[in-house]
Amino acid sequence: MSATTALTGRPVAAYDEDVVRLFVIATMFWGIIAFTAGVYIAFQLAFPALNLGLEYTTFGRLRPLHTSAAIFAFGGNALLGTSFYVVQRTCRAPLFGGWALSRFVFWGYQFFIVMAALGYVLGVSQGREYAEPEWYVDLWLTLVWVAYLVVFLGTVLKRREPHIYVANWFYLAFIITIAVLHIVNNLAMPVSLVGTKSYSAASGVQDALLQWWYGHNAVGFFLTAGFLGMMYYFVPKRAERPVYSYRLSIIHFWALIFLYIWAGPHHLHYTALPDWAQTLGMTFSIMLWVPSWGGMVNGIMTLSGAWDKLRTDPVMRFLVTSVAFYGMSTFEGPVMSIKAVNALSHYTDWTIGHVHSGALGWVAFISFGAVYDLVPKLWHRKELYSMRLVGWHFWISTLGIVLYITSMWVSGIMQGLMWRAYDHLGFLQYSFVETVAAMHPFYVIRGLGGVLFLLGALIMVYNLVRTIRGDVRAEAPMTPANRATAPIPAE
Repeated sequence: MSATTALTGRPVAAYDEDVVRLFVIATMFWGIIAFTAGVYIAFQLAFPALNLGLEYTTFGRLRPLHTSAAIFAFGGNALLGTSFYVVQRTCRAPLFGGWALSRFVFWGYQFFIVMAALGYVLGVSQGREYAEPEWYVDLWLTLVWVAYLVVFLGTVLKRREPHIYVANWFYLAFIITIAVLHIVNNLAMPVSLVGTKSYSAASGVQDALLQWWYGHNAVGFFLTAGFLGMMYYFVPKRAERPVYSYRLSIIHFWALIFLYIWAGPHHLHYTALPDWAQTLGMTFSIMLWVPSWGGMVNGIMTLSGAWDKLRTDPVMRFLVTSVAFYGMSTFEGPVMSIKAVNALSHYTDWTIGHVHSGALGWVAFISFGAVYDLVPKLWHRKELYSMRLVGWHFWISTLGIVLYITSMWVSGIMQGLMWRAYDHLGFLQYSFVETVAAMHPFYVIRGLGGVLFLLGALIMVYNLVRTIRGDVRAEAPMTPANRATAPIPAE
């Protein structure tokens, strides 16, 4: 669509919305795959027969498939798509590099996802903490990511607005830091240029430190900084309010960027890592609480003067609830980094609950809100097919998250306490098998929570498909008086 700069009034070349549409479709496609895989492996832990006795369907093969599909396929496509949308509008400029470069980023990224997924299922990966793909997949992703940086940074540099909006600061930090993390963490020597096997450049405790420098900062910059860029655009846009404090957003940005990079060693408490490095990671993790909550406060307080939208706009509920989950997760994380707490929580399901409160409540909910906001605009529809279905999606998915994280909190704390329980003779009171049996009911509850979350996502896909098709739902006009209480009419 054509645009005009606010300062000069000169026409701007048409924005590239087609590539954003592709990313939106890919986001929901990979999201359903990721959520389905997550539900399946959750029930595998409760009912091991679901491993089916095949090497390709075991938990060990499907767990990294689910993790990478959720983070890099679902989350990655959401980040790339929204960043391309946001940077064009905040810079008043079309994407740098034209049609060819943006399409290479899209299709190249999808090819990376497929190659990595096949590697996980076939057992071809580096087998490290995040089960990174092998060297040839890493090289391809590096090429695609550099192209992504060129498109994004080139658009910022040729902008027609003098000001660089804060969302672009977060997106750019995410792109550059993930590039550095990916290259350093995946330094490896292939055994053969025609084979899949390679050896990591590091080993032992150095390799462990390198993996968690990568792992924690993948959380910090891929799953935090990138999605904060999304928050800083879509929350004010949907609320039709300015950012609560632009000064706070800049302080939040620089504090978060500086502190996050040091926090990785808290994943290695009570290991061979030197004690000073463990303490350093813990200290910076606790310090991270302040800038993280600065971002949460900025996001939620942007609704000042528009709180009624939480009652009347279910899309706004997704966006604001995601920020609340961000605040809860970034409080729980520093607490779990404290050595005394970590002694109980580490290697237990408490960590799984913590990760999914951030992944489902923060990452998925902010992505859902952004996609709901984008689809009518990208396909030039007046509104979504059904706002009631958005409401149903919100409450079903929220219930699923609550079941998931509370069951894992209870299971994890019980697990940690059983592992450290001794009898009066000084022997361990429970065998490992007894701890597994005690966790079974909570694994079932966790699986049911995942089913609800998946169901909500399927409702979303149905709603979006009907919106894209241009279908009009025969429901009463929504007003503040009847939006929350009017009955759902027959289809």
